[in-house]
Amino acid sequence: MAQQQSMFDKYGGFSVVSKIVLDLYERLLDDDDLGPFFDDVEFARIVDHQTKFVSSVMGGPASYTDVQIQKLHSHLPISDAHFDKLALMLTQVLQDHGVEDEDAQEVVGAFAQRRGLVVND
Repeated sequence: MAQQQSMFDKYGGFSVVSKIVLDLYERLLDDDDLGPFFDDVEFARIVDHQTKFVSSVMGGPASYTDVQIQKLHSHLPISDAHFDKLALMLTQVLQDHGVEDEDAQEVVGAFAQRRGLVVND
């Protein structure tokens, strides 16, 4: 019996996830509402963390815990409106990189499941 291919493998693994995450952060940095959250953040480090997280939710080998997510965001005044805007931008980035709608919704859904760990305001 054939094993079902993960989204991570389906879309090309770390190299593609890395491009998606880099594109997302370029858009986030250009956004007037979300960009300031990254003013004092080491860009390479956050891209590395996010690449691991997105890889994980796509069924890849990297893993990420909810405790880590909460710890990384606990000091930031992130509102539901900020989170909603991120979800829209992530959806657009995934679609722009050829991720099928159903798969994009699954990735965005994985982010949405962690809203309570990120939203603090």
